[in-house]
Amino acid sequence: MKNSKDKIKQLVLLALFSAILLVMSYTPLGYLNIGPLAITLNVIPVALAAVTLGPAGGAFVGAVFGITSFLQCIGIGGTSAMGVILFEISPTLTFIQRFFPRVLEGLLAGFIFKGMKKLTNNTISCAVSGFSTAFLNTLLFMTTLIFLFGNTDYIKNLVGGQNIIVFICTFVGINAVFEMIAATLLTGVIGTALFKAKLVPHHQPKRRKSK
Repeated sequence: MKNSKDKIKQLVLLALFSAILLVMSYTPLGYLNIGPLAITLNVIPVALAAVTLGPAGGAFVGAVFGITSFLQCIGIGGTSAMGVILFEISPTLTFIQRFFPRVLEGLLAGFIFKGMKKLTNNTISCAVSGFSTAFLNTLLFMTTLIFLFGNTDYIKNLVGGQNIIVFICTFVGINAVFEMIAATLLTGVIGTALFKAKLVPHHQPKRRKSK
């Protein structure tokens, strides 16, 4: 009976975070476009799924994020200035660059939360996981961008002969900092509230049988 209730909670939370992410993606709540990049708060539902549902939940909601991000490249749910150009260069590589980093960030955030839980309390664990999700979003997004499109004229013009590390830091700039701060604070507060309200499926560690 308890396992059945936990599964229901998992499905409800998974649907809830996915729905929130979709609403944010298709309204001004999710993105603030500044130049070729956008400040995105869509990492927050991914982080919350990771801390409440584990790596699999984080990866699932990350996949939803990745799909909505790719759809922006063809004008569905807003338009990404960079995405439109990358799509013209290669639709396949653009899908890889937009989708898989988001899945991976949700997956890794789930493992980070599990690791933090062994060291500290829910609030700090949630906050660290929120920060990690936003950090990984920027790191993986930019890494795949350079790896897949670094030899294109578009990216070469953006880099402009700079050191690649300097380019990444200046390019993401305040966008990434804002995302990390928002994700850290909101994931810490909302995640803690969900745990206190006992809305998070409870997983008891298996106890070893005494000899």
